[in-house]
Amino acid sequence: MTSWRVAVVAALLACAVPYGARAATYLADPTTYAVLARDLRPGDVLRLAPGIYARGLNVHGLTGTAEQPIRIEAADPALRPVFLAQPGRNTVSIVDAMHVQIRGLHLEGRNIPVDALKAEGHARFAHFITLENLRITGHALSQQNVGISTKCPAAGWVVRGNEIVGAGTGMYFGNSDGSAPFWGGVIERNVVRDTLGYSVQVKHQVTRPALDGYDGPAVTVIRHNVFDKSRGGSAGELARPNLLVGHQPREGRGADDRCLIYGNVFLRNPNEVLFQGEGNLVLQDNLFFNPEGSAVLVRPHNALPQDVLILHNTVIARDAGVRLEGANPLRRQRVEANAVFAGTPFGDPSWGNNVSGSVAMAAVHFADAARIPWPDVTPTAALVRESARLNWATQVLTRTPVERPETARGRRVAGAAPEGLGGTVD
Repeated sequence: MTSWRVAVVAALLACAVPYGARAATYLADPTTYAVLARDLRPGDVLRLAPGIYARGLNVHGLTGTAEQPIRIEAADPALRPVFLAQPGRNTVSIVDAMHVQIRGLHLEGRNIPVDALKAEGHARFAHFITLENLRITGHALSQQNVGISTKCPAAGWVVRGNEIVGAGTGMYFGNSDGSAPFWGGVIERNVVRDTLGYSVQVKHQVTRPALDGYDGPAVTVIRHNVFDKSRGGSAGELARPNLLVGHQPREGRGADDRCLIYGNVFLRNPNEVLFQGEGNLVLQDNLFFNPEGSAVLVRPHNALPQDVLILHNTVIARDAGVRLEGANPLRRQRVEANAVFAGTPFGDPSWGNNVSGSVAMAAVHFADAARIPWPDVTPTAALVRESARLNWATQVLTRTPVERPETARGRRVAGAAPEGLGGTVD
């Protein structure tokens, strides 16, 4: 018997060890992984050998802990296991799972009408799931085919360092009727390119269920991502923003939740705005570049914008730069210290303490605002002087410029956020 087969047999026998035994690492290949995945326990690691996996991956009823999560990952990070989509089932299916980490897989959709990874709608929950270093391709048959999706209550997800290319929708968190809340998650350092519809959508929430130790105000963070719709986006009634964020519950548990969106790069969308949002929202230190359309729109979608802060963003857009309309007059909204160069820089020309002008004027304020596809937004001396005149934190403007997706970094705002809108963003 080969050494690999010996390892697999040993792993299978280890599954019979009573619960409470020390966590184990299992080695698996396309013929053995499905059996091993059924019975993983806290702290267990399932390492997948390179190869073609054609039976999907069920993450059903797996429960790790915060201290001992269950890990399913590539045995060799340089050689991703390739999971091929099959008709009639989502490739990675998550049901009633907690504290599970999935890393280093390639999910190839073959343009079959399924999702790459989905927390299923019939699940009661899918909490504290980590998705890292996944590559998702071939899911662009229609906008209904999604790279990463949740359709059940989902708290505390970490979606980090993934690449999604050519999906119908890159990521879709929640349900269309607001019944499947996604809260307290972190979406960071992902690259989502060439989707038909949204790069990412976080749906509105009607209610939020109780979760032990996790019932206070929650923050969902979207940071240091690249959302690029330079190619392949739908037009007309099917056109969608790069990112859309819905509202939090209007009352009760979750009403004081927030969404922090910072340090992201939004590239091109010829058919829609780059960003649309509502609810409690902080939008800061992002780069918006759309030479074919508009950039930022905060307005009612399923409810009103509430507490909104739009701060220290760089916007270059052919049409509208930043618009905020229909917000709750009893809550606080601020649009301040942004550099916006667009056909119509601001929806409200009375907003002060911003630098604005025509698209052509961007050439005066940035090193190479016209560079395609990656504008060089290193501030010129003119912009530094203007920001100083307006009493901005000028050191923010002089940080590392955005050059490529893998090096894109958000620029941190110095000091505390305005009263009522949360603390310093790191």
